[in-house]
Amino acid sequence: MDIDKLALLGAAAKYDICASTSSGVSKVKNPLMGSPVASGICHSFTPDGRCVSLLKVLMTNECQKDCSYCANRVQRDIERTSFTAPELSKIFIELYRRNYVEGLFLSSGIKQSTTQSMEEMIKAAEILREKYRFGGYIHLKILPGSSPDLIAQAVKLANRVSLNLEVPNENRLQAISKTKNYHKELLTPLKAIAADLPYNPGTTQTTQFIVGAAQESDQEILTTVMSLYKDYRVKRSYFSAFQPVPQTPLENLKPVPIKRENRLYQAEFLFRLYKFTLDDLVFDPTGNLDLTLDPKLMFAVKNPQLFPMEINRASLYDLLRVPGIGPKSAQRLLVVRRRHRFTSLEELKNVGVVIKRASPFITINGKKQGDLNWLYNPRPQKFTQLSFW
Repeated sequence: MDIDKLALLGAAAKYDICASTSSGVSKVKNPLMGSPVASGICHSFTPDGRCVSLLKVLMTNECQKDCSYCANRVQRDIERTSFTAPELSKIFIELYRRNYVEGLFLSSGIKQSTTQSMEEMIKAAEILREKYRFGGYIHLKILPGSSPDLIAQAVKLANRVSLNLEVPNENRLQAISKTKNYHKELLTPLKAIAADLPYNPGTTQTTQFIVGAAQESDQEILTTVMSLYKDYRVKRSYFSAFQPVPQTPLENLKPVPIKRENRLYQAEFLFRLYKFTLDDLVFDPTGNLDLTLDPKLMFAVKNPQLFPMEINRASLYDLLRVPGIGPKSAQRLLVVRRRHRFTSLEELKNVGVVIKRASPFITINGKKQGDLNWLYNPRPQKFTQLSFW
């Protein structure tokens, strides 16, 4: 096993965000190894949703593109290397058999051409599927400008594919790259992926944004996210707060606070799981989300005419707008409400409601349950030194 090459190309892949879930559909009939079901893949997750149980690696860190934020941009003076498809597939199987990894996340720089680099990634996936009969999780990156034929092959082989938009629109792309075409190299392949997905059950599509590199606003990003979900069959969007890389044009740009990344994830969850729309979100004059309050709490604070809601009468739609009530607790609440009328906060707590957050925004049998003093006048935390004795 080429440890030095693996270390270099593994480190080079750290800027790509892994999928957080695996498909339950096997891509190989009667696989000899690898199971895509939940019990067969042991993911580990960081608090912001990154998956850390996959072998995440590049085929090559050689690249012809000039993305201003990227550690692998063509103008950067770094050590370059590549895997061949047989090398990479063999290394993965060795690691899998030793129980170090459960799946593969494979991306690549653009070495000679987009076609050559995509073909090499697809070849590695084919070796895993056909030679080793690996039926587990494979995530393949679709490179900008990939042809429909190569996209169709990738979608057939992978459990998940992703093409990173990085920025929300063409104007922002021009600020970070002079060699990429937003519509031809990014949106057109996204459409091709969307067209192939119905013929490949179990395969999903995601994308990623580099937050702040092009000085875009949260509103721009989330507007594009909504469009991707509606028109391109994108299942999830991932966000990576920009961090400056030495020897790049943006090396002196300030890093983006991780809290901004977190706020975008929270807003994206509201879209997918809480049926919020872009109009429900509160943006500041610069088009960004508030970094002090999360988007759902900000919505409630800025819409006092909607609250408090009577917990024994509110619809599912209304319950999901109450801070402290999520999709699962809202469903439990509705089930219990069919045979029981809630009379106390303790009963709500028993179905999963976060009382501190929810109480200012609800009534129980017409009685208000709390106020926002905890928000506007938070108590200072007191710490006591523990004794060793």
